[in-house]
Amino acid sequence: MIYLSQLLGNPVLDSEGEKIGTVSDLGIATGEVFPRITSLAFMGPGRTPFMISWRKFVDTYDEREVRLKVVATDLRFSYLQPDEVLLARDILNKQIVDTHGMRVVRVNDLKLSDTSSTQLRLLGAEVGVRGLLRSLHPALERLALRLARAFGHPMPEKIIAWSYMDLVERDLSNVKLSVSHKTLDDMHPADIADIIERLDPRLRGQVFAQLDDEQRAGAMAEFDDDAMAVELMGGMNETDASRMLSEMDPDDAAELVSELDYDKAEKLLRLMGVKEQRAVRQLLGYREGTAGRIMTSEVAALPESSTVGDAVALLRGLDEDFESVRYVYLTDDEGRLAGTVSLMSLLVSDPQAPLADLATEDLVTASPEDDQEDVAEDIAKYNLLAMPVVADDGKLLGIVTVDDALDVLEEEHAEDLRVAGGSADGEDSGHASTLIWLVRRNVWVLLWAAGTMALTLLSGGSASLPLALAASLPLAVALVLADDSISYVTNFFLENDPDDEDSPSMLGFAFKGLGIGVVLGALAAFVVVVLARVVLTAAQGAGGAGASALGDALVAGGVAAAACALLSFALTPLYLLVLRRRDAANKETSGFTLTVVAMLVALAVYVAVTLALAGPAGLVGAGW
Repeated sequence: MIYLSQLLGNPVLDSEGEKIGTVSDLGIATGEVFPRITSLAFMGPGRTPFMISWRKFVDTYDEREVRLKVVATDLRFSYLQPDEVLLARDILNKQIVDTHGMRVVRVNDLKLSDTSSTQLRLLGAEVGVRGLLRSLHPALERLALRLARAFGHPMPEKIIAWSYMDLVERDLSNVKLSVSHKTLDDMHPADIADIIERLDPRLRGQVFAQLDDEQRAGAMAEFDDDAMAVELMGGMNETDASRMLSEMDPDDAAELVSELDYDKAEKLLRLMGVKEQRAVRQLLGYREGTAGRIMTSEVAALPESSTVGDAVALLRGLDEDFESVRYVYLTDDEGRLAGTVSLMSLLVSDPQAPLADLATEDLVTASPEDDQEDVAEDIAKYNLLAMPVVADDGKLLGIVTVDDALDVLEEEHAEDLRVAGGSADGEDSGHASTLIWLVRRNVWVLLWAAGTMALTLLSGGSASLPLALAASLPLAVALVLADDSISYVTNFFLENDPDDEDSPSMLGFAFKGLGIGVVLGALAAFVVVVLARVVLTAAQGAGGAGASALGDALVAGGVAAAACALLSFALTPLYLLVLRRRDAANKETSGFTLTVVAMLVALAVYVAVTLALAGPAGLVGAGW
């Protein structure tokens, strides 16, 4: 086995051993399961690029050189064919789609297999750290492997076979990849959406443009990032965009249209078909976050006087892209919901049986103004596949399907995680995400170090460093209590709905928080003062100089920590008000951001109180 990085830059020698250039690239024929190397590109004298046939002219190769069969004067130069690509130019260091793992990765090196003395074939792309180290220098890879083995953590190769690769950085209208393998066109819309979201922004539109209207509509409905969906739609002409909206389910189309500016949305709606436009406009008439906004008006409904045969005929006549059918809904003469019949009941019943005899009349329904989270929770509670949405007069307006309910619950869960300071992206693997998690969980350490430095500088510099360090010990307590105050707020916010009559009042929440602050502050001050007394007694017994100053510094820190605890919990009603107002405006709030704000407030108060009590004069003049 040999790698592309081991060949690039090697000298090219003719049959007489004369150097005629250095290897710059290798060409492959894409129309094979394991593509063979077809061309050798090298840089000749005066940095002139040349390309020759690998099969005709290459005699031997290794990690040091490439030797040709003929002398330089007998070479005949060739050109890249339409079905060929260059490995270094077109694949190395580029993004590819791993259609097996459903992800986007970057190629760090390419692994080649020598099937004969001269024939080379491409096995796949190295996307791991070994390929990156090898491309920098082979010695780095060897060193990393030794260290990994020494620590008992092997460093395996991460190879993606060519049969699972899809190029995305080439103009695919010019280079036809005829490899028989799974491509983007064959993937589920959710997988396509995941891949496009992971691509560089400059590539998203290029890949999205390769899909047909139905695939675009499916992928667009699966995007987690609304801004990205709007950006991709902005790159489409209005006719294509409206045609794609017509292919989408009405609720998904309404959600996307709601993210566009008014003029753009109106243009696209007018270009849609009359039926599709009416369905989308109906949903846009409901407030965001309600059942009416996520319901679909595509419902399989029949008069209650119908038979099982009528229901089967209705289902057979539905379009292929009709919203998934779980029930047939029965309505009375005035369009009011009268019952539902499950598909299983239809399958096992006689075609002449009246639907009214099979219908379930004790129904769980929703109003179009109900909160979508409540509707989703009811669907989960009652194990429903869909919940009918009815108007005040009982008329059937549409249904909320279980997949839409799952999306709502997932969004609410992600929002709760962000408010609580957790991660909502689900990507917890990898060193970068681990580092971010550690920083988030231990941000108080960074602020403690910053506070210690501030106390040292403001209290006279290195001469008072021991006293500043002593004064900063209670700072850790103050920062942890500030973090606890935000946890107290976020837990209350997540567990109590302000519209619920049984929810505690803001005044009660404020008094409870103040009480907690008083208790914790008094406890912190007591512990630190006791610690100061112990340190002072021990220092005096040992005849240590500056014991009094050390005790003063600790006492000042204890009082400051108590003040910070009281203030942190006294501000909890303000933090709760921020969370509720942003939630009412459908804006996300990061619990981590609130935590940092609370800690910064505590840090500022702590430094101010400590310096006011111990002061630069007290710390320096104590003669430590």
